[in-house]
Amino acid sequence: MAEPKKKGILSGLLRKLSTTPGSGKLEKSPPPRRRASDGDSLARRRRLERPDPTSSRRRPRRPDPRDSKGKGREQPNGHKYDSAPLSEWPPSGISSEENLTLGHAMELIARGVPAHKGHKRPIPHASDHYYGLYTTTAGNHSEETDASNQHDAMTQLTTLRLQGSGPPNFPWETLEQPSLAFGYGARPGTITLNHWASLFSSLPPLIGLRDPGVVPREVSLVQIFSRLKDLEDGLEDNDEEQLYRLYKRFLRDPDKVFSPHKTMERQITDLVMCLSSPDWIDFSNPKNQVITRFIYDTSPANEQQYHKFFYQLLLSLELELRINSKLHTDQAKERLIAHIPPKIQWNMALARRWRDFVRVEDYGETAEEVKLRYKLRKRQVKMLKRFAQMMKWPNLTDSVDELKQREAEGSLLPVSSHAMAFFSGLVLPGSTFPFLIMNSLIDIDPDKATDDLALLTHLHPHCGFQYRNSYTYWASTCIVGKVLAPTCLEVAGWVGPARPTVDLGRSQIARIRSKKPRQNVLTPEDITSMSDRSDPLGPPAKNFPVKDYELLIPDADDIIDTIRIEQVNLKAITDKQDSGPKIFDASIQFAIDGVSWPLHLTFDVSFTNAWPCSEGPHPLFFDYIFTTRQVDEIVDILDWGKPSGRERSPRSTPAGGSKSTKALVEDDDTEMVLVIEAFGNSDNEVLARAWCSHWGLSAVVADIGKTCMACAIREAYAATLTVVILVEDLPDDAE
Repeated sequence: MAEPKKKGILSGLLRKLSTTPGSGKLEKSPPPRRRASDGDSLARRRRLERPDPTSSRRRPRRPDPRDSKGKGREQPNGHKYDSAPLSEWPPSGISSEENLTLGHAMELIARGVPAHKGHKRPIPHASDHYYGLYTTTAGNHSEETDASNQHDAMTQLTTLRLQGSGPPNFPWETLEQPSLAFGYGARPGTITLNHWASLFSSLPPLIGLRDPGVVPREVSLVQIFSRLKDLEDGLEDNDEEQLYRLYKRFLRDPDKVFSPHKTMERQITDLVMCLSSPDWIDFSNPKNQVITRFIYDTSPANEQQYHKFFYQLLLSLELELRINSKLHTDQAKERLIAHIPPKIQWNMALARRWRDFVRVEDYGETAEEVKLRYKLRKRQVKMLKRFAQMMKWPNLTDSVDELKQREAEGSLLPVSSHAMAFFSGLVLPGSTFPFLIMNSLIDIDPDKATDDLALLTHLHPHCGFQYRNSYTYWASTCIVGKVLAPTCLEVAGWVGPARPTVDLGRSQIARIRSKKPRQNVLTPEDITSMSDRSDPLGPPAKNFPVKDYELLIPDADDIIDTIRIEQVNLKAITDKQDSGPKIFDASIQFAIDGVSWPLHLTFDVSFTNAWPCSEGPHPLFFDYIFTTRQVDEIVDILDWGKPSGRERSPRSTPAGGSKSTKALVEDDDTEMVLVIEAFGNSDNEVLARAWCSHWGLSAVVADIGKTCMACAIREAYAATLTVVILVEDLPDDAE
């Protein structure tokens, strides 16, 4: 991030310590559209169609509670409201011609519905052209969210809260952005609604800081580790003279004669200025985020780099402890951290990891004399063993035996710099952790075939590999992993074990080429209008006609069982190869009714896990227009979302076969949601996801056992997506 003029930041540290109604029928072809009721509902519809000055998207508005004259739970006919889940619409005892009060409508329609709210937040030290986009959701009356459990998913070290301990409460509270504490969806191969929104944030580039010319004193390795050892007991923040020893040991005080820097605020400023020098390692640069590579080599040849790393760590720790001093209130800490440049915040992240997980046992004049104790090692050993078991690692027995032996010998960390980072816990937040855990497993595995897998790196996240012709494994960021995930597990940022492919060698890495999707751009105006555009009641009114809503209950027993994955195809790109792993275009070939259908994974689309609702199913307001198709019918649909591309000519033939096709003429409303029923075998969901990647359409994926169809459609409107994939988890469904 660009730093404003030095004076501004440092003085700040001191000062602040579309409009056509559609079908709601569950039919294979679009039925005639249901019209809005007369009177007040028509007025609501007209208000809905009024052009918005900032966005062309449909924007129903949340009803104003001041307009309510309802009687709460009591119905107009005097009967008490039954709180049981709805099984029909209108509910028993209510006529389709009735109008509901706001209170009654909230009970019948909106109770247990996830309410999505978008947030556009400024970026500190950046112009108004830069902003972060986030979402929060409430109202589903459950502790369950759309995100995976970090412990079960093994993703605790992918995120770091900027201030405070424990998991963050909001996605803007983490150093890494988009926040991975709110990143991985609960379903394999999915992300959260917040992560989807954050992908469209406008973040400033990380530009190097101006060198303020503050040079630290020359110190020995013994002095550095002596102070690191002292700081394990905390900072002497209640003793001004002890704090001032910072200048006698490591920094120089330019005002020591007339105005010595004895206050903590002045020392924070001086530490920030010192760490702003370009001579230090820039941990905000992804190339430097496997931090143990700077200290893995303890030989004399790496002495200078080793010394610099630990001196930078020490100064960062002095800064982090001062900012988080118990003398500061939580509000003061937040203000201070907001004024720390991002590059320095990454230094503080390293200091936090060190303070949490590492202790100094012994040290001397050379790196070889340093002995460290890693508090996290035993937990990480258990995690790696569980990871290997869940991934059905082909050489599992030998790998676990090697892991146990090295643990007993205390020789885990010297295996590699990746293993050192993983077992020590010195892991910066962000994209490195999945590659640290997988490379640690590969390095522990005694099979020589793993030598062919040595070039896995977070700098090329769209990748996977095949091992021993047994299984393939794909990074969660890779489109192949996203699509195949319904047949696999997703753990620690990896999707597997997935089916092997004949297009890779016995053990080989594959980097996958994919394009950015052509559609589904989320604007700041879409974020700020999210609540209005996904309101379950529709636009505001005093009364809510019953006939404006419909209860959607898909038939999960109507299962298509004629779809199977035949093979995963990887075609090498011959004109863009370098000395690293080969680059491939990916496709998946399906058998549909006995006919082969290849779908190219051309676009790197995303699949958003739907928020769970409670007490569903819920009615859907008629203006949320959609059409439903079974999963075997979607191959007949071309370019969904484009007014001119909604039908296939009956005379055209499917790629790879002669399955008969029929014209699917859809409405030209580009906001209409296509609901794909992919119940049954997990290959059905893979087909739906592959079709989305083929055409460049991101989608909402909803398990109807947790999220009703209406809530999934509303979330698609909230996310400005036009595809919903409905599935139902069955026991032992994953391959």
